Amino acid sequence: MFRLDTDPTLLLESEERRQLREVLRELLKETCGPEEVRKQAAEPRGHDRLLWERLASEIGVQALAVPEEFGGAGYTFAELAVALEETGRVLCPAPLLPTVVLAGHTLLRSGDRQACQRWLPGIADGSLTATVAGFPQAANVAAERGAGGWVLRGEADFVLDGEGADLILVAAEAPDGTRLFACEPDHGTGTGTRTGTGPGVGSGTCERVARRVLDPTRRQALVRFRGTPAEPVGEAGQAAAIVAAVLDAGRVALAAEHVGGSAHALDAVLEYVRHRTQFGRPIGSFQVVKHRLADLLVDLEGARSASAYATACLAGGRAELPVAASSAAVACSGAYRLATAEYVQLHGGIGFTWEHPAHLYVRRARAGEALFGTADDHRLRLAGLLGLTGRTNGASRTNRASRTD
Repeated sequence: MFRLDTDPTLLLESEERRQLREVLRELLKETCGPEEVRKQAAEPRGHDRLLWERLASEIGVQALAVPEEFGGAGYTFAELAVALEETGRVLCPAPLLPTVVLAGHTLLRSGDRQACQRWLPGIADGSLTATVAGFPQAANVAAERGAGGWVLRGEADFVLDGEGADLILVAAEAPDGTRLFACEPDHGTGTGTRTGTGPGVGSGTCERVARRVLDPTRRQALVRFRGTPAEPVGEAGQAAAIVAAVLDAGRVALAAEHVGGSAHALDAVLEYVRHRTQFGRPIGSFQVVKHRLADLLVDLEGARSASAYATACLAGGRAELPVAASSAAVACSGAYRLATAEYVQLHGGIGFTWEHPAHLYVRRARAGEALFGTADDHRLRLAGLLGLTGRTNGASRTNRASRTD
């Protein structure tokens, strides 16, 4: 049974987190306006490397949830969630989700101290970007022993930041079952990289092909392993539990991003309806507009509460995390969908234009909604977790809403 109660004080923002939020918002206001975000998304790596380094050196964002023994700041996911909410608010393309949340949690959950000591300090200081392959969507990757050690063969599709990540943690089928492996494609393997949906280029053992996806601010790629050298991470038999835990961490992180994006949409709409006049009065004074904004505010506050609770469960290692993560996924994706719809509609015709930033938020909301399972997937999962059905795995569909091909 799951206890769905917690100390309410854990859901409140501490003074330290409030200050972190203010510092982050100031930096992101300077570096992540709509035009800057478009330029960063068009960079070869899909993000601004200078901003990534500033986040690490000036604020220490990447180090927040990394233990001190591995070069981190030793805080909890609650502090990292503040950063995720603020970066989600401006659609910052920096790969915090794949690097710090997915890859970072995979290394920590593996219990492999050697792997943690090797790669977590680079994640913490911003010198290393990382991602995972083979979860949530299954990958057709096999691991076999070669003359010089383990090698990977097969492919994983729609890998977050798969085109440019320095480290890829892969769930692959080994002779003794599914195991986790780490590979560094650019370290002696001769990576081939290409933008598009055709075959990759290069003669190395790892090819990475950028996929055309709905959300341009969150790159994804097809990764082909052709005898790519790899090292095992953790012990045999751990992979399933690690993947499940990391996916829940990803859902909580995405919920925080959704809250930030929804808050931006509401603020932008409020600013617009205060100044846009029709029939001699601001359109925000019309009752029908007030009702729509009130509905949006109620949804946003519900999403904020669900996100805060899921964050507290993850930060505190509570057993209710699977329930909290899926509940947050449902609440926050629903709020983001409504927020972006109103962002477009209440801006009238200009909300549909390419030049207006509203469509970028619509893309992020639609792509993120299915990244770790759709809302329907999570409702089914919740039914199983709460004993209403026999299904408990949930979130089994691939991220098809993020694809355009």
